[in-house]
Amino acid sequence: MLEKFFRPNSVAIVGASREEGKVGRVVLENIRKGFGRAIYPINPKSDEIDGLKCYPDITSAPPVDLAVIVVPARLVPGVLRECGATGVKNIVVISAGFKEAGAAELEMECVDIVKEYGMRMLGPNSLGFIDTHSGINASFAAGMAIPGDIGLASQSGALCTAILDWAEIKRFGFSIFVSLGNKADITENDIIQAMAEDDETSVILLYLEGIKNGREFMDIAGSVTADKKPIIVIKAGSTGSGARAVSSHTGTLAGSDVAYNAAFHQSGVIRAQSIEAMFDYGLAFAYQQPPAGDRIAIITNAGGPGVLAADACETLGMTIASFTPETIETLRSCLPAAANIYNPVDVLGDAVPELYRHAIEAVICDDNVSGIIVLASPQAMTDMERIAEIVVDASRESSKPILVSLMGGAQALKGEKILSAGRLPNYPFPERAARTMRAMIDYAEITARTRTCPPDCGVDRRSVQEILDNERKQGNKRPGVECLPLLERYGIPVAESIVASTREQAIEAASRIGYPVVMKVVSADISHKTDVGGVRTDIIDADEAGVVYDGMMHRIHRYMPGARIEGVLVQKMLKGGREVIIGMNRDPQFGPMIMFGLGGISVEVLKDVTFRIAPLTGKDADEMIKEIRAYPMLLGIRGEKPSDIDAIKESLLRFSKLCTDFPEIVEMDINPMLVFEVGCVAVDIRLTLEE
Repeated sequence: MLEKFFRPNSVAIVGASREEGKVGRVVLENIRKGFGRAIYPINPKSDEIDGLKCYPDITSAPPVDLAVIVVPARLVPGVLRECGATGVKNIVVISAGFKEAGAAELEMECVDIVKEYGMRMLGPNSLGFIDTHSGINASFAAGMAIPGDIGLASQSGALCTAILDWAEIKRFGFSIFVSLGNKADITENDIIQAMAEDDETSVILLYLEGIKNGREFMDIAGSVTADKKPIIVIKAGSTGSGARAVSSHTGTLAGSDVAYNAAFHQSGVIRAQSIEAMFDYGLAFAYQQPPAGDRIAIITNAGGPGVLAADACETLGMTIASFTPETIETLRSCLPAAANIYNPVDVLGDAVPELYRHAIEAVICDDNVSGIIVLASPQAMTDMERIAEIVVDASRESSKPILVSLMGGAQALKGEKILSAGRLPNYPFPERAARTMRAMIDYAEITARTRTCPPDCGVDRRSVQEILDNERKQGNKRPGVECLPLLERYGIPVAESIVASTREQAIEAASRIGYPVVMKVVSADISHKTDVGGVRTDIIDADEAGVVYDGMMHRIHRYMPGARIEGVLVQKMLKGGREVIIGMNRDPQFGPMIMFGLGGISVEVLKDVTFRIAPLTGKDADEMIKEIRAYPMLLGIRGEKPSDIDAIKESLLRFSKLCTDFPEIVEMDINPMLVFEVGCVAVDIRLTLEE
């Protein structure tokens, strides 16, 4: 898709400069160093630059595959039109001074020109890009990246330069290295597709501050991670400071970071919590095969690091493998008598390197072992280089992943160079090795997923649209229990209910439904009905119904004199059942985000909830139900009857369909939904309609 972009046969630098230190000169010099094909500097004030013939404009130069633009922002639209007129299809705009500087209209003008001529543009405000396998460094970075098989795209140019400098010391190699800039045209979605199709890239790393098209990102990333390559993302800006005002429980508990976590999980993206972790994972994925399970063996020459590694593995949900009797006997026969032959295997501090070989060979053949973490602490007699050689040899002979932690500084460096040459990462501390092994296990589970489609529920869309249109005509942007019928239209069971606007109607409704009943105030201005005395339960006869209605109206008018009261909802009193909540908040990047958890007041206190992006699949619904801490309560504990899990799942899927079908619903909560041993019933609802 972007093959000629990253691997062009000819390049023009518009704004190339004769002056040392200028960005236009640095870009030209960087391209010349490794790109052995046609290069055309563009500068109307020069005939030649550094021995290369210079052209006054791109229309005067020979045809090119790629134009790198380094001119003042105000001149960029004109240059883009010249590029379009001469047939240039690939553009890098390094120039700054666009949206990031308040000139959003200038940036949009550039986007319109690019679309008009069918061009693709990286930037503006981009550091540029590097493709190590074609040898092009179309950037103003301080140097060229080391060739490798890891692709990286970053929304931060400053971070790009820091990473390149760090990678030079660590000998960390890249295939494609991209600064996304303002993402006016080419976005992370385009880069993911390009790297997925690139044979030189085996792992995709992304530093993102936001995603332009969340739904497209999920579709593309989901396809890539399932079938081709791992994607590891560090997402900056994870706090809720930018969250918009919300009124529902779901909206209150959901932040943008919650949406990103849900989207990454559903699309198979591994999220790293730091730059360090991102590169820890990237190296492991580039060098090793994912494990076929979570049973880990630890080999160490010191007890403390072994304990730390075991603690980290168990904390991260991995299993410390139990060796077979054959493995234990092999270890007993080849290790010193004082060595620990159980997991973690301790070959002792004075161990010669060959003891590591014996231990690795014994445990790597054990069917109970999925992966190995090898630790070495630098004692006076520890030969780090030889241990590294042994581990490299073992890794080449086995499909099981081996992660290494040569602890220390100067001594560890000797072995680290050997590991790097043998395509094995080294982690300075055991916890980092364990965390990386966990990420590899997660990716193995991602690739083993069976991709399913959301079920097609039988629904009555027209009737729901009529309900919503009626509420909007009445100016009701936040209807409540009066909208329970829209759930029925989507096959979600609701408690028998009647809206009454007078005392007499309330008594008649209660008699028709049959006592006992519940009475709830109907008002778009009241979010929490119980706080103002707007809910009464267990009303047993007509006399009590009349008294409750009068008292409720009096209290609400007293405490909220400005509230608009439409009447009350009279509802069949349901006893028993577990209260759960199903909710939705429409995320600006990813669309409807579904929430599930314990309902009633528990949602505010315990916040035991989980999220997914709609539309949900059956697997998504299963995971949501099982992820909450209270899941054992739904199964039934200490003699309690179990809740109908299948009914919850069906309601989640139908609710997801409803939210997907009607984008004008911004927020919606069913709270509570009562779940019984057989079936579930929606008791209360609140939604917010688009302004």
